[in-house]
Amino acid sequence: MPDLYFVEQCAPTLAGIKTGSLFIIKTESKRDSINELTTLNKLLSKKGLRAIPLKMTDDYTLIYVYRPDFLKRDLSSPEARNILSELGYTCESVPKSVVELARRFVDAKSFPHEIGLFLGYPPFDVKCFMTHPDEGVKCVGTWKVYGDKKKAENTFFKYKKCTEVYKKLVSEGRPLTKMIVETSKSA
Repeated sequence: MPDLYFVEQCAPTLAGIKTGSLFIIKTESKRDSINELTTLNKLLSKKGLRAIPLKMTDDYTLIYVYRPDFLKRDLSSPEARNILSELGYTCESVPKSVVELARRFVDAKSFPHEIGLFLGYPPFDVKCFMTHPDEGVKCVGTWKVYGDKKKAENTFFKYKKCTEVYKKLVSEGRPLTKMIVETSKSA
C-alpha cells in the first residue's frame, strides 16, 4: 500500500488528532490483506495505534486504524455508551466493542452507522444521523453535524490541514515512521 494513499485516508489519526479512520485496500486475496495488515500493525503498534479488518473479501479489505487510548476515552462517555447499549453492545471493554463492530460489518446488510463513535465523531451527531439523517443538519464535512457547527468546522479544518501537510511530507520523501505521532504504547 503506498504511503500517500495511507496518509490521504488516515493523516489525522496518524497525527494523534483523531480517534480512528477507515480505508480500503484492494487485494488479490484475503491472504494478501492479512500480510498487509501484519506489516501495517508492526509499524503502528510501536506508536500506540492498531489496524484491524472490519470486512474482508477476496477483492478488498475495509481497515479500521485507531488509537485504543482515544477510543477508550470516547466510548466511555455516557452518550456513547447509551447509543451502543441501545444497539446491543455490551460496552465491557474497548476490544470487545471493536470486535462487535467488526462482527456487525460482516453480518449487516446495511452500514453500521455507530461507526461514527469509533471514528471520534460527537455522540450527539452520531445519534441524530442514526435517527433522522436529513433533519437538522447544520453543516457537512467529515461527518454530518447536527450539534456544535463552529467546533465541527474547526475540526474539519484541522483534519484538512493535517492531511495536506502529511501528503506534502510524503511527496518530499519523509518516511511514514517519522510522521506517526506516538500517544501510547499500551492498549
